[in-house]
Amino acid sequence: MDKYGLIGYPLGHSFSISYFNQRFQDEGINAVYENYEIPTIEALDEVINLNPELKGLNVTIPYKEKVIPYLDSITPEARAIGAVNVIKVTHSGKDVKLKGYNSDVIGFTKSIEPMLDKNWHKKALILGTGGASKAINFGLKHLGLETVFVSRYERPDTIQYQNITPEVVQEYNVIVNCTPIGMYPKTEECPLLPYEAMDSHTILYDLIYNPDETLFMKLGAKNGAQTKNGLEMLLLQAFASWEFWHEK
Repeated sequence: MDKYGLIGYPLGHSFSISYFNQRFQDEGINAVYENYEIPTIEALDEVINLNPELKGLNVTIPYKEKVIPYLDSITPEARAIGAVNVIKVTHSGKDVKLKGYNSDVIGFTKSIEPMLDKNWHKKALILGTGGASKAINFGLKHLGLETVFVSRYERPDTIQYQNITPEVVQEYNVIVNCTPIGMYPKTEECPLLPYEAMDSHTILYDLIYNPDETLFMKLGAKNGAQTKNGLEMLLLQAFASWEFWHEK
C-alpha cells in the first residue's frame, strides 16, 4: 500500500489527513495518509527510512523553509519563493530522491483572483513573514499587486502593526493573514489593525480555516469588507499536491 503524509509540529489542526484518506476511500485508491509530527526537521530522515512505501509528503509549519537543505531537487518556483510544502518521494532500489514543490501559490492565486478588481486592488499587506507569507507574496506579485510584509518586529522591508494607519489600510486594501492569530482555540484574537477604516473595497483573506470565520474576518465584514477563509485554498493545494506526486 502506498503511503503519503504530512510533516510539521504540531499537527493537531491538520486538514490533509482527513481529506486524503476520504479521497482514497471514495476513489478506491490503495493508499493511506498519515501525520508525522516531528519535533525537529532532522527527524525527516527517520520518517523516510522507516516508511519505504512513502510516495509523497506535505510540509507545514515550521518546516517549509527548513526542509529545503534535505531535498535532492526543487522546482524553480519553490526556489524563488524560498519555501516548500510538497515533496515527491521517488524510490530506486535503495536510493531515495526527494523533490520539493510549492502548491501554496497555486491554491492561493486561484482562490483570491475572482475577488480582485484591477481598478481598485493594486496594493496588499501580508501579515506575517514565514514560509506561507513568502508564497502569498509571490502569488500577489504574479497577479500584479504591490506588496508589503507586516511584522511585530523591526525587520528590513516590513511595516510594524503599530504603524498601520487608516490611510495605509485604504491604500493597501488587500490584506492577507498568514499568521496563526485567531486560529482555534484562540478565536477571540485578531491582528491589530484599524478595522474601522475598511469598506466595500477592502479584501480580507485569512489562511486560517478553523474557525470558518475568524475575528479578523468578522471585524472587516462589519465595515463592509469582502472576506474569505483558507478552505478553498487548501482544497486547491491538495489537488496540486496530488498532481505533483504523480508527475512523470
